[in-house]
Amino acid sequence: MSSSRFGGADRRLLPEGRLSGPMPWVIAIMMFLTVLAAAAGLSLLGAADSLGANMGHRITVQIVEANPDSREREATAAAAALERMPGVVSVRRIPESELADLLEPWLGEGGMEADLPVPAMIDVDLTPEAHGRIDSVRSGLAEVAPSARVDDNAQWLAPLGGLVAALKWLSAGLVLLMVGATAATVVLAARAALDTHRSTIEVLHLMGATDVQVARLFQRRIALDALFGSLIGLAGAVGVLLLIGSRVRALGSELLGTVRLEPVAWAVLASLPVAGVLLAMLVARLTILRALGRLL
Repeated sequence: MSSSRFGGADRRLLPEGRLSGPMPWVIAIMMFLTVLAAAAGLSLLGAADSLGANMGHRITVQIVEANPDSREREATAAAAALERMPGVVSVRRIPESELADLLEPWLGEGGMEADLPVPAMIDVDLTPEAHGRIDSVRSGLAEVAPSARVDDNAQWLAPLGGLVAALKWLSAGLVLLMVGATAATVVLAARAALDTHRSTIEVLHLMGATDVQVARLFQRRIALDALFGSLIGLAGAVGVLLLIGSRVRALGSELLGTVRLEPVAWAVLASLPVAGVLLAMLVARLTILRALGRLL
């Protein structure tokens, strides 16, 4: 017996109003939180890769010398010595104009003109092997620039990397919790629908309908509610993400700028409603078939 013969029963099994019942709104909230948690995890994953690639083997050399002539002389000698060292990929002397832009939020406009002893700074990219011999770099610089101080970016980034890794796992855990909560919501909705329409199900069985046909009716209705809720949750989450992204770009922070969503990440987020609907259909089908089996 085809399920098409139960089209009228299908419309009566669950409420007609797609957003009148609680399930679509609960699904919308779950999807909203799932998308936000997944977006946080994906953006932190990209930020960790960017930090590791851009700063993992980078050091910063500061020439801490009050006398400007001596500072310039040591900075020139340190840059030349670094270029001759094995394993040095690139050497870049940071211009004073760039230093002024970095210090302006703290010193104010024109703060560099107050004859403050601002250290000369040199960015150096090393190979992984040379980064492992950073002590030899320090000793080599000490010979030509006694006031040079070498800062290992990886060392001060290590706590940040640990925090990013912890937040990634937290985001993954939240996504799994939301998936479990969504499945539980579908189970409760399916059981409630079965209890409400138990007499209708008995009539369908008397008419020759199988458990699979009855389950398909419930499954389709629950899938439609899950689709409506998932799309609403996705729309709300995307709006929040776009708002946060605009605020982050307005800050102009290079570090915060690494926390962003790539096109692949957006594609993953867009696929979450589809995954949510498939999950709802599977859970509803299994729940209803199991419950129908107990009724017989």
